[in-house]
Amino acid sequence: MPRILRLNNPLHAMITGTGCAVPGRVLTNQDLEKMVDTSDEWIRERTGIAERHIIEEGRYTSDLCAEAAQRALTEAGVSALDVDLISVATVTGDMGFPSTGCIVQEKIGAHNAAAFDIAAACSGFLYGLSWAEAMIAAGKARTVLVIGGETLSRITDYQDRTTAVLFGDGAGAAVLQPSDGRRGILGSYLKSDGRFGRLLYLDGMGTQYPPSHESIDQRAGYIRMEGREVFKQAVTAMGDAAETVLQRAGLTGADVDLLIPHQANMRIIDATARRVKVPLERVFVNVDRYGNTSAASIPIAIDEARRSGRLGPGKLALLVAFGSGLTWASALVRF
Repeated sequence: MPRILRLNNPLHAMITGTGCAVPGRVLTNQDLEKMVDTSDEWIRERTGIAERHIIEEGRYTSDLCAEAAQRALTEAGVSALDVDLISVATVTGDMGFPSTGCIVQEKIGAHNAAAFDIAAACSGFLYGLSWAEAMIAAGKARTVLVIGGETLSRITDYQDRTTAVLFGDGAGAAVLQPSDGRRGILGSYLKSDGRFGRLLYLDGMGTQYPPSHESIDQRAGYIRMEGREVFKQAVTAMGDAAETVLQRAGLTGADVDLLIPHQANMRIIDATARRVKVPLERVFVNVDRYGNTSAASIPIAIDEARRSGRLGPGKLALLVAFGSGLTWASALVRF
């Protein structure tokens, strides 16, 4: 059965600082027209994407994560040495091991923290948010850094017109601390279904697909996706997740000040908003500028929404995501 995590727990965790980082290089739809058989009109019509940011050579996922983390810590007024726990949600870590969390820990100087990665794809940041809230509510931590970061351009096949247009790079971070009683995570919902894992996966690495001359010749090591099936699953799962967390909290879409969905596809975003009856003017959208940044999608959007004034004190945000696994998640956060 679907589970709600710590709903109505009197000790909430609240977000006290956010930050994001995106590479300076921009890949537009017009650029992609020169690389693969596609068009700006086709991409915009089916996805809503106009451009995406692509990391420069010599930079890695941990660099973006560290930059976003530093900004979040600065806004929260917290020293890196005060961080107890770090989670990095990513499917594009710097290497197989050590975890990107540990690499980020070293880069920001959070030497008193424990660090690890979360591999829940596009839902990863919300998985991390729920974990952080549980650790704070249990009294096991006071300051937790949750990061979502991806360099999907490194695993995108730019010869595949169905996936080449979708993905971009970036990172977002949030500092969580015990609530002051007025703000915090009101509830979160996590779900997965491994039966559909082959709809969206990465081959060419891991013990099942170790790198080899044969795998390279077969162009392994890139994102593989059954687009139509993933779309159908995403529409259903994101709607279910958003609806469930609202119902368990005794709220409706009318109570939501801002819906922040995973930025994968404008049609999925529209369908999710309709499901919970949140008008588009109360939906945050930046998929046109960044494309699908997987685990970085929601934290980048949160940071932009806060800095633009759309998520001020007392505002209620509904966060919802869907990703490979298949995984999906939602959260209600009072800012």
